[in-house]
Amino acid sequence: MRRADGTEADLSAFRAWLFDLDGVLTRTAAVHAAAWKETFDLVLAAESVAPAFDVSADYLAFVDGRPRTDGVRAFLASRGLELPDGGPDDPPGARTVAAIGADKDARFRAALERDGVDVFDGSVALVRTLRSRGVSTAVVSASRNTRLVLAAAGITDLFDACVDGVVVAELHLAGKPAPDSYLEAARLLGVAPGDAVMVEDALVGVEAGRAGGFGLVIGVDRAGQAADLLAHGADVVVADLGGLAG
Repeated sequence: MRRADGTEADLSAFRAWLFDLDGVLTRTAAVHAAAWKETFDLVLAAESVAPAFDVSADYLAFVDGRPRTDGVRAFLASRGLELPDGGPDDPPGARTVAAIGADKDARFRAALERDGVDVFDGSVALVRTLRSRGVSTAVVSASRNTRLVLAAAGITDLFDACVDGVVVAELHLAGKPAPDSYLEAARLLGVAPGDAVMVEDALVGVEAGRAGGFGLVIGVDRAGQAADLLAHGADVVVADLGGLAG
């Protein structure tokens, strides 16, 4: 595979592959975006602030790939709002970061229960090919629902390790664009970052790859942002991972 800088990367030389979840393995990014819009539009209306949440621009810029509370803070700041953090016991409708995040999570879970989870077939084919060759694989996601989504998609057994939003909180890891969650996944697999490929569709995700010194950072362009993915840290950008499964 040829990197954007013109150098060649031998995919067979890497001992592990680390995958983001939403937008890379599963078609849940749109579900997240819709849940965020429902949640944030209620907040904005209550605060008499415009414009409404944009499922394309605002999702990619402020919440995609980030821990939930970081996403809440980032989006609110974009509209000139700052609310108290609050805590897990805040009641529904409270004007706190925690309550807003909990509202979004409830909407997302309801959508999963109602509609199920679809996968990107090319991505799953790549993971199966890698495992057939003895390559270790891991899922790395800011979502606290990662294990729920993997189970609903029927792909839990395809991964040797999972570093999700729950693990990030338990270990007090910094969220993306910091590389901490991916570095933890590499540690769990027993590989150095330079011996691992990481795959992301979020700008903050490929930034984490660059910061972590991973051997190859693959950006997956699901939203027409190939140039931005390269600018933020991807070594190469593909539209579909299925082409790498051969």
